[in-house]
Amino acid sequence: MDWSRPSQCIDQMSSCAVPVAPAPPALKDLPKVAGDLKSELEGFSSSKLKNAETQEKIVLPSAEDLAAEKTEKALIEGIAKFDPAKLKHTETQEKNPLPDKDAVQQEKTHQNLLSGVEHFDKTTMKHAQTSEKIILPNTEVIEQEKAQSNLLSGIENFDSTKLKHAETQEKNPLPTKEVIDQEKSA
Repeated sequence: MDWSRPSQCIDQMSSCAVPVAPAPPALKDLPKVAGDLKSELEGFSSSKLKNAETQEKIVLPSAEDLAAEKTEKALIEGIAKFDPAKLKHTETQEKNPLPDKDAVQQEKTHQNLLSGVEHFDKTTMKHAQTSEKIILPNTEVIEQEKAQSNLLSGIENFDSTKLKHAETQEKNPLPTKEVIDQEKSA
């Protein structure tokens, strides 16, 4: 029998088998429930249940996320359906700005200076005698330096063993205990 042709199935109605749902199992074939569990199920009251709040673990996208996704999808579809035949041909113009007169003149001057230094002819130079002028200090400055150096050497080479022993006399004596007591009582 060809099931792709419904007219053939209608003609042979008696031979077309329609699937039938399976029969429910017999009472004796059902699983046995324990007696105490059965009594608990019969005495169940939904009023004894505690109120519990459910928490969704699947977070749905926000309206902004959906809008962004739709925009991105539309953009990708626009790119995919783009017809390059609609483009117009254009000529590319390369713009290479040339330097102005001042920049050209500065570069020429720089190049001339460099070439002048590199190709300089040393044979055309004249010989020059260098004379160093040494300026010596006058006698007054020399005498001042000698006096200062003598003073410093005298301080550095001073012999402290030649000093005489001296007794120090205290001219501001501290008050005695009796004087302090008298001032406190007054």
